[in-house]
Amino acid sequence: MGLHDRIAKQNGSGDGASVAELPVSGGHAAESTAQPAVRPTHDPYAELKTRIHHAVIAKLGPELFKRETTEDLSERVLHAVTEQLALDRTPLTREERRQIVREITDDILGYGPLEPLLHDDSVTEVMVNNYDSIYVERSGKIERADTGFVDNAHLLRIIDKIVSQVGRRIDEASPMVDARLPDGSRVNAIIPPLALRGPTLTIRKFSRDPYTMDDLISFGSLTPKAAQFLAACVKGKLNVLISGGTGTGKTTMLNAMSAYVPTDERIVTIEDAAELQLQQHHVITLESRPPNIEGSGEIRIRELVRNALRMRPDRIIVGEVRGPETLDMLQAMNTGHEGSLTTIHANSPRDALSRLETLVLTAGVELPHRAIREQIASAFDLLVQISRLVDGSRRVTHVSEVLGMESDVITLQDVFIARPPDEESMAAGHGRLLHPLSCNGLKPHFLEKMSANGVALPGNFFEQDNPNRPAFAAASYGS
Repeated sequence: MGLHDRIAKQNGSGDGASVAELPVSGGHAAESTAQPAVRPTHDPYAELKTRIHHAVIAKLGPELFKRETTEDLSERVLHAVTEQLALDRTPLTREERRQIVREITDDILGYGPLEPLLHDDSVTEVMVNNYDSIYVERSGKIERADTGFVDNAHLLRIIDKIVSQVGRRIDEASPMVDARLPDGSRVNAIIPPLALRGPTLTIRKFSRDPYTMDDLISFGSLTPKAAQFLAACVKGKLNVLISGGTGTGKTTMLNAMSAYVPTDERIVTIEDAAELQLQQHHVITLESRPPNIEGSGEIRIRELVRNALRMRPDRIIVGEVRGPETLDMLQAMNTGHEGSLTTIHANSPRDALSRLETLVLTAGVELPHRAIREQIASAFDLLVQISRLVDGSRRVTHVSEVLGMESDVITLQDVFIARPPDEESMAAGHGRLLHPLSCNGLKPHFLEKMSANGVALPGNFFEQDNPNRPAFAAASYGS
């Protein structure tokens, strides 16, 4: 006999109110009284867990908010949950008791039903559409998770816990919020009245150990030769723009490339929500601030970029340019802050340059289009385009040099490119969506700039590759 049936049997000997509080299978009278009391839920433990949860909160009270070690607090909460569960006298098997203790402890100390998903390394994204509808992404594919919240109030409580940890708030006056978890995972939440079906939560998980360039090579995102080239470009103080669509891995690539910044340089990172995990020690991390409840006190990325120029940075890394800060970023790159890195949402290298121009115009300055394009062509040396393929894999498709202006057009030159398969390869059934990155055989014009910064590549490095030959064996290019 399972827990659901035992609770039903136990409550059946009591008063009718306790029977009505839990949905019971069997008996029309029980079903008719249960419907008005509580929305049906697939979790038969819901009422028991809520009862134990409230009892533990009432017992521990302010102790949960003391600044003590996590181990001591975890032990006290675990002891209190186990004690209250024993006092409840609900008949449980050993496995059921262990599961309930774990879930209640996760709810009090962590993020409730999300805890197992956040600890599962195979899950890259968690999408909560409603309290009883949770989806996850594994290996680029979306599937439904077999867990859920008790109700919308439970989900809203977990959302509030997440955003309050980083000084953000969510309520009817501010129903949208971007936040982050302690490990840097990106969080977006939106609640009613904007979300009509209830609170919605999206978490893009970051690896506990940031992916390195070797990891990206092993994933097939790029070849070792292209990785060696990108590492040399970062060491050679080239200004790099990483472009791609949503979820293509721009921040991951930015993290991997930043590992090649020399440790004796001062780095200032600027983000909406601090996600970058740089390995250097001389790093200053800045984060924008949303307006408070009175609508004042907002600090935007644009102000942070301006302030960073006064902090004697060797390199400025902006997590993503998406507004007026683009103009200040271009000005910084054109006034001696070489080796800066940033990302942008775009579907192709040409689209990335066009979007940069559009974002500069949002700053409200009256500049002719040619002047803006000249600023862009002068600021950036290299453009890295990342795409997400239909099989869920993420690939670097273009590594392009920004040559300069020809007439009124910014000229690009592909240094590495991942070409689509030809008809013969498709007919042979190789199943390859893109060939590995191959060198075009053209030497970039910024090699002199790299040489001036003490970085030189072999003379035969840019010999043209055969895209149909096997990919390079994985190699290590340490920072």
